Amino acid sequence: MERNPTMERTGASRSLWMATADPPVFAPLIADAHARVCVVGAGIAGLSTAYRLAKSGVDVVVLEESDLHGGQTARTTGHLCDALDDRWFELEQLHGAEGARMAAHSHAVAIDTIERICRDEEIDCGFARCDGYLVRGEGDGRIGLLDHEYEAAVRAGLDVERVPAPPGAMAAFGNAILFKHQARFHSLDYLGGLARAIVRHGGRIHTGTRVDAIEGGANAGATAANGARVQAEHVVVATNVPFNDRLAIHTKQAAYRTYVVALRMDPGAVPDALLWDTLDPYHYVRIAHARNGTWLIVGGEDRKTGQDEAPLVRYEVLESWAREHFPMALDVGYRWSGQVIEPIDSLAFIGHNPGFADNVYVATGDSGNGITHGTIAGLLIGDLIVEGDSPWRALYAPNRRNLRAADAYLRENLNFVPYYADWVSGGEIEGLEGLAPGEGAVLRRGLHKVAAMRDQAGGLHLHSAVCPHLGCVVHWNDAERSWDCPCHGSRFDAVDGHRLNGPATRGLAPLASPHSAPDIAGAEGPPLLRL
Repeated sequence: MERNPTMERTGASRSLWMATADPPVFAPLIADAHARVCVVGAGIAGLSTAYRLAKSGVDVVVLEESDLHGGQTARTTGHLCDALDDRWFELEQLHGAEGARMAAHSHAVAIDTIERICRDEEIDCGFARCDGYLVRGEGDGRIGLLDHEYEAAVRAGLDVERVPAPPGAMAAFGNAILFKHQARFHSLDYLGGLARAIVRHGGRIHTGTRVDAIEGGANAGATAANGARVQAEHVVVATNVPFNDRLAIHTKQAAYRTYVVALRMDPGAVPDALLWDTLDPYHYVRIAHARNGTWLIVGGEDRKTGQDEAPLVRYEVLESWAREHFPMALDVGYRWSGQVIEPIDSLAFIGHNPGFADNVYVATGDSGNGITHGTIAGLLIGDLIVEGDSPWRALYAPNRRNLRAADAYLRENLNFVPYYADWVSGGEIEGLEGLAPGEGAVLRRGLHKVAAMRDQAGGLHLHSAVCPHLGCVVHWNDAERSWDCPCHGSRFDAVDGHRLNGPATRGLAPLASPHSAPDIAGAEGPPLLRL
């Protein structure tokens, strides 16, 4: 194993975890292999699944496109909590009282599981239990909201308490719900420790291995871009969003970008606690004790991927909010964003992949709680493979149909329709001469749309602006220097066009000149609006 920190392929920003971790890198898959289970993706869901299986004596192989820096686990804020992003009274309405209790229990078990793994495998990732506080956001006019949430949390079986205020520097937020037994950690240190533990227990991990095809049934397996194939009895797709599925799951969830700033702090200036407010989008706060100091981490300002006209402004708004509420904060050391996949009914999709044979599984729809949902995925899918069933199977089933979420289903699926009008609109700029270094823009050339980016050295990088998933026109993300699709959240590198996030299975088509015809005929699905 050797470290290769150059493969951070999810965007231009760099998280505190990416800057302070030294996770292992493994050799690529170069020859055919066999295993009982092949896991695609080495984020929290993929490695949690592989660890559960390896500990049970199951022969498991993990394939990862980049390295452990390269996925969304590296871009989390490391909140380990059962105070979920969506209110418990809303979860109760969507899934019933028993469903809410089961969801609360599963997330508590996930935190306990991470704590046990850290202890058993001696993973030094700064795991620590801490309290969490839900406070009413400034301007939230919903009367009795905290009372309503407290009562629902009690019914769900959570250990909660009403308190007049959080402690110390957080006291100004006022009335709060105290969620006990929450936790925080360093996400990449944990991921690295988990990977090393998998290898110790007999599992195999291959990084730098992009998987192009998934097969289920009697000839199940995963085929890499270089032609090497892992034949397996079961295949688990744990890639944040499933690239092997075009519509079945993607119509039931939506991609958002969440933004984070980390400000240096004097140790002890702010209580070591988690805090969330009730706004939409909401703010979330924690303290991190890293190798390079103590940090106040503040996140929020979520916007739909590809639909945010001013991503860089989100960092400025977050910093302003942080300084207003925590005036003792010092300089900003890190700014990053991450992909959040929001399911229409607030709980992840974990289990058998709809439309595939029963030996293909999927984990997606983190709903802003990717660490606990990913750990639940490891436990649930591991149980399905080893035991044949799981008590959480129905709650998280990817093929579930929740009629109570019908409004959210229609809202999310109608949201992107106007973006197909980009096919008939003009370009954002008339010519390349108006493109400054470090900027990107879409321009029209005849019937085609071109995604153009000029790097800091003045070099031009031209690609088709057509997302190869379902044909939407991509938008420029100036915070991550990427091309983002406003329809289903696929993201692409601005220099070479490679895929940063699915559901697209490949990158943007390169162009030799702005007058070249983009290869839209080769897209996985034809554009819904043809010229």
